[in-house]
Amino acid sequence: VQPASEISGPGICGLTRPFHVTALQGGAVKLNSRSTLDCSMVAELEDWVAGTLQPAAQARFGQQIVQINSMGSYACRGMNNMRGAQLSEHAFGNALDIGGFVLADGREITLVRDWGRGDPQTRAFLMDVHRGSCGHFSTVLSPGSNAFHYNHIHVDLAMHGRSGRSICKPACAARG
Repeated sequence: VQPASEISGPGICGLTRPFHVTALQGGAVKLNSRSTLDCSMVAELEDWVAGTLQPAAQARFGQQIVQINSMGSYACRGMNNMRGAQLSEHAFGNALDIGGFVLADGREITLVRDWGRGDPQTRAFLMDVHRGSCGHFSTVLSPGSNAFHYNHIHVDLAMHGRSGRSICKPACAARG
């Protein structure tokens, strides 16, 4: 995690204190590509890895996650990459799209393949990750939430409405 230069616009997009993230947990969990994120998002990701991701991997596979395969972080764009849509939390470095994980033994788990068609242990792991993510992030959109999230888990720290409600979809995965 390295501090980066301020990112301005266009428009209101940008970050005043961005960080370039290539690994979490002191380097123990690598990201497949550098992600540009806001400080609060980096802190919550660290907590999520320690409190949700690693315990789920240990319980289901008896080993740790060594890599998170990101599909996107900072990007000045509308929600779901739709032109003219409300700005996505990605536009503020406040979101990460996760396409999969790599276990210590080299096994790769991908959302697009394993969410619905993986073996029972892998599907249970992904449900554990989804449920745990809902306790850390204010928005969690996993496969089944809508057509735009068929291949990844989107997590962010958006404030939804005055009450600050959370969005965790699909609800059936959240209930387990």
